[in-house]
Amino acid sequence: MTTSRLPVYFISHGGGPWPWIEGMRGMYARTAAEFAALPQRLPAKPKAILVVSGHWEAPAFTVATAAQPPMEYDYYGFPEHTYRIRYPAPGAPGLAARVEALLAQAGMPVARDAGRGFDHGVFVPLSLMYPEADVPILMLSMKSDYDPAEHLRLGRALAPLRDEGVLIVGSGLTYHNMRGFGRDESTPVAAAFENWLNGAIAQPDAQVRNAMLVDWEQGPGARQAHPREDHLVPLMVVAGAAGDDRGRVLFVDHVMKVPMASYEFGAAGT
Repeated sequence: MTTSRLPVYFISHGGGPWPWIEGMRGMYARTAAEFAALPQRLPAKPKAILVVSGHWEAPAFTVATAAQPPMEYDYYGFPEHTYRIRYPAPGAPGLAARVEALLAQAGMPVARDAGRGFDHGVFVPLSLMYPEADVPILMLSMKSDYDPAEHLRLGRALAPLRDEGVLIVGSGLTYHNMRGFGRDESTPVAAAFENWLNGAIAQPDAQVRNAMLVDWEQGPGARQAHPREDHLVPLMVVAGAAGDDRGRVLFVDHVMKVPMASYEFGAAGT
């Protein structure tokens, strides 16, 4: 067990396999630099990383149990070489069992998937954070009903892992409207919703913060920013795991005419 509790993160992972596409990597230069620097913010190297990605949902919360997870190329229309990317980090079957136990204690059903691989919400940020692929990774699905309160509850059940050397990461986007990327009219919509979201994250009272997240559709432009909330729901898990720790904006990148924010909960190194 580590002597320091790890912070928790929601990160905006960007579009498709951008680090492997020369033109796109330039667009995401800020994100690339911030992801690469993030491990330096931690009090110790994680024993494992638990990731909830906006690209994996299931009828019940599901843990990926493969010892050597395959790859999931869950994007379309990109160069051929991006369908041969490998990120050979090990899985974390032992952590999967620990998560099953925590969710059982919380009265939350959990399923297993032995075949699930790393989707780009996982391998894009983690390949930049840990390019040596030497930290075990456990993927945990969202529940397909997207119930924000249930995902906050999931995060609360996972919170003990922070004291066990496990880094909890939610991977999504603060704006995810596929028809809106690159359009001038999307900029004010994305900015208004993100400003509201930033205010929710920074609330000093975690109960107020979480109530705002449960009612996220009340934010300005919420459904324009997220026609489907798959890329927002990982934030609910992270907020639940944060407990009483206050959130802050870690950084904001601006790509395809919309802002993309990432958040940190819990003072790094404490």
